[in-house]
Amino acid sequence: MKTTTFLLSMLLTMLLSSVMSGQQKPTTGYAPVNGLKIYYEIHGSGEPVVMLHGAFMAITDDWSVWIAELAKTRKVIAIDMQGHGRTADIDRDMTFENLSDDVAALLDYLKIPSADIVGYSLGAGVAMQTAIRHPDKVRKVVSISFPMRRDGWVKEANDFWPNFNWEMMKGSPAEAGYKKLNPNPDGFQNLFNHIKATALRPFDFGADKLKASKAPIFFIHGDTDSVRLEHIAEMYRLKGGDILGDMQPHPESRLAILPNTTHVTLMNRMTTIVPMINDFLDAKPGK
Repeated sequence: MKTTTFLLSMLLTMLLSSVMSGQQKPTTGYAPVNGLKIYYEIHGSGEPVVMLHGAFMAITDDWSVWIAELAKTRKVIAIDMQGHGRTADIDRDMTFENLSDDVAALLDYLKIPSADIVGYSLGAGVAMQTAIRHPDKVRKVVSISFPMRRDGWVKEANDFWPNFNWEMMKGSPAEAGYKKLNPNPDGFQNLFNHIKATALRPFDFGADKLKASKAPIFFIHGDTDSVRLEHIAEMYRLKGGDILGDMQPHPESRLAILPNTTHVTLMNRMTTIVPMINDFLDAKPGK
């Protein structure tokens, strides 16, 4: 009798697990935009939020854990940007302008009028640029570890890229992940060249343009994440920070600097950062 009860319990558990797994299965597809076939996944339901990964990353990297957590209360649209993950590269400069136009075109393709955007590193730069170039499509932005100008990086970060070469990436987890997912498994060196060119190319989103952008921005940084602290403060001031908050309304934009945290280890702070993201995205405009 006990054996029968145990087996029935196991079968019921397996059935429930199967049902739950089926409910959590994302919608996937390829969006034909701007000469690309952008791979995307849609998880969960609720208010839409676009997730933009960093350089050499993809949806299936550590980002997937963040996606699962945010999808508990939101419709998460995660994409593999140009040349990353399941999205093949094309002969086009990987500029923040081009990548932000891809995000806007994807929202049009999915018939989503506007969305919040969460970006990390390269994805954070794209998120800010999307808010500048396509203001009607962006409600709020979470920018995790990225400057608005190239000189926002500390000197050591800018000095690193000229000496960073393809040989240093051979056999890396990034290369292995690329070969596993990308439609062109032999194209990793081309992706590397595109990303290095992006890193070396001078860029400036424009202080006036960032200030004028209507989307509130939550700047999230580590205390040693390669972006100059003065530059972080400058970006936050442009979005209304640096006030006596006890005596006047708080700005809609926010700033968080995590202790003992680098550019890379920010990705390990999901349990700290995601609740802050949810609180920011849920916040109503102050009166």
